Amino acid sequence: MLQNIGIPGLIIILVITLIIFGPKKLPEIGSAFGKTLSEFKKSAQDIMSSEEVDSTNKEIEVAEADKVTDLIKK
Repeated sequence: MLQNIGIPGLIIILVITLIIFGPKKLPEIGSAFGKTLSEFKKSAQDIMSSEEVDSTNKEIEVAEADKVTDLIKK
C-alpha cells in the first residue's frame, strides 16, 4: 500500500499534517509514529521466531516418533 505513494504523496501528507497539528506538535507525532512502528516490527519478529521454534519442535517430535515406531517394529 505505501509502495505506491511516492515523493509527491508524502509531501502532501506532510503538508496536511503540518496544517492540522502545527509545527510544534509535528516532532512529537513523528516520534510517536516511529516508536509505534518499531514496536510493531519487534512484535512481528517475535511472532515469526516463535512460529519457527514451534515448527522445529514439531519436526523433532515427528522424528522421535518415527524412531520409536521403528524400534517397536523391530
